[in-house]
Amino acid sequence: MMKNNKFSKTVFYEIKIMSNTVFFLLFVCFLMIFSSCSFKSAPEDSRNKETFKKAAQNGKLANEAFMRSQRLMSSWLTFTDARTGLLPVRLYDSDSQDIWNAKDSAADNYPFLVLTSYFTNQELFNGRMQEILFTETALTSRIDRLPDTYSFSKGDFNNEKPDLDRIIFGASEYIKDGLITIVELLGQTPWHARMIGIMDDIWEHASVKTPSGFIPSTNYEVNGELLQVLSRIYWMTQNEEYLEYAIRLGDYYLLEDHHPTRDFDRLRLRDHGGEIVAGLTELYATVHYARPEKARIYQDPLYEMLDRILEVGRNDDGLFYNVINPQTGEVLNDGLTDTFGYILNAYYTIYQLDNVESYHNATLAGLNAISGYGDYDWENGSADGDADVIEGVLYLYNREPVSSTAKWMDRQIQTMWSKQDSAWTHDPEGQWRESGIIEGWHGDGNFARTSMMYAMWKTKGTSIQPWRKDVVYGAIQKEDELFINLSADENWSGKLIFDRPRHRYYLNLPLDWPRINQFAEWFTVEKDKDYILVNLLTNEQTSHKGNELLDGVTVSLESGEEQRFILRSVE
Repeated sequence: MMKNNKFSKTVFYEIKIMSNTVFFLLFVCFLMIFSSCSFKSAPEDSRNKETFKKAAQNGKLANEAFMRSQRLMSSWLTFTDARTGLLPVRLYDSDSQDIWNAKDSAADNYPFLVLTSYFTNQELFNGRMQEILFTETALTSRIDRLPDTYSFSKGDFNNEKPDLDRIIFGASEYIKDGLITIVELLGQTPWHARMIGIMDDIWEHASVKTPSGFIPSTNYEVNGELLQVLSRIYWMTQNEEYLEYAIRLGDYYLLEDHHPTRDFDRLRLRDHGGEIVAGLTELYATVHYARPEKARIYQDPLYEMLDRILEVGRNDDGLFYNVINPQTGEVLNDGLTDTFGYILNAYYTIYQLDNVESYHNATLAGLNAISGYGDYDWENGSADGDADVIEGVLYLYNREPVSSTAKWMDRQIQTMWSKQDSAWTHDPEGQWRESGIIEGWHGDGNFARTSMMYAMWKTKGTSIQPWRKDVVYGAIQKEDELFINLSADENWSGKLIFDRPRHRYYLNLPLDWPRINQFAEWFTVEKDKDYILVNLLTNEQTSHKGNELLDGVTVSLESGEEQRFILRSVE
């Protein structure tokens, strides 16, 4: 009997110990689950509080950029010709109000109204903006598909007889400053077809004989523009004919008696001159990959040009003068070019390709110097000077993020935007003030161009559809993670869309070298890669293929609500 009692007590104690152990293990598991859940919500949000605060600030700046561009677009569209719908060159003199032309209306204003509509009004983008293109093609094409100046009052071409040089000049401006910009950002669209058609017919009518074959012009601005576009079209189409055209121009300047620094006694480094520097460099980048033997032939004369410009074309801070005599070293115009970033693109490209450290240093010198030029008058008070200088700096900051440069751009964009509020140039009676018009000329389009480039920096390439002015979104990138902040004053439902590596997807470029009229890439998504999107409001994690993110993920915001997301790739 005693043995049985002893056995019972032993079993009782063992059961008690086991139950305590089970309870303890369950308690530990509960703590682990609780701490794991907490780590995924509050600590992640609190650790990144400052990051999201900065993303929200970026959103406000991007939103202002889009709203200002949208106001500009809406106002300019009220001045289109009633019969044709085409944009006039300028608004402040009757002669300019009566004409559309390729080099101004089509090159500098229309394309950036197109891109503004793409971001802010898809109905307008798919409707009226494309109708303008089709009307322009039908009415202004004069020599095959090459456009010529059109008079609204005549309902016909402004000039009685076609002038091939004038027409080719306008066509080169249109494809380099206007059409290639749309193609860079949007890829295959009706504007792509217009660009290819114009380029083909420029070369169909090339009439200047050279040892390498016929070229369209001896104007180094025209040829510089063609070199830039040809280099990109070649990669887009893989059509060797475009590379052959570009090489004819490269031979003309680098291998014959038209070398920009050895043979020119006047070299304009600002806009309408520096294109040849950028063009020859883009050609070199292209043959570096496509025809290495040609790159070796071009290397010495190209470096000779770049080295001479560095030697005699800069001030002590590393910024470029407007005009120089490269033979004597004389500075012919000591104003500083607002397009110095376009010139530095060339140096940075060669640094990327050939690792020339002096060219890298020249780029960094310019970026570091710019913060000391906050009050500089780049173009006689015009917003166009601000637009060009910010644009050029953005290309390089995208590759070399110098912190002082970022602060300078944030200040300089405010200077440019203030000129929309005052609208003082060419408007002494104040008729455009608060309308959205800046200065009433084709250069107003560049205000929208740079504003949208700035907005893409502040959103890291993300966008929303449908756009609405009260929906504010901004982003910050930290290493391989993207932090996105969205808010809305009223209920909104739409898509949050991510950017792609457009230089590969649309242009097939082997390297994303900095180039004029490029919308820089910030945070890009690969279509076949896996990603995790964390919603910190709901604590949900969703898995997405890159393709889904490129098409856009659905987001709903309630009135006054703020949502925060983190996007990260899955290795």
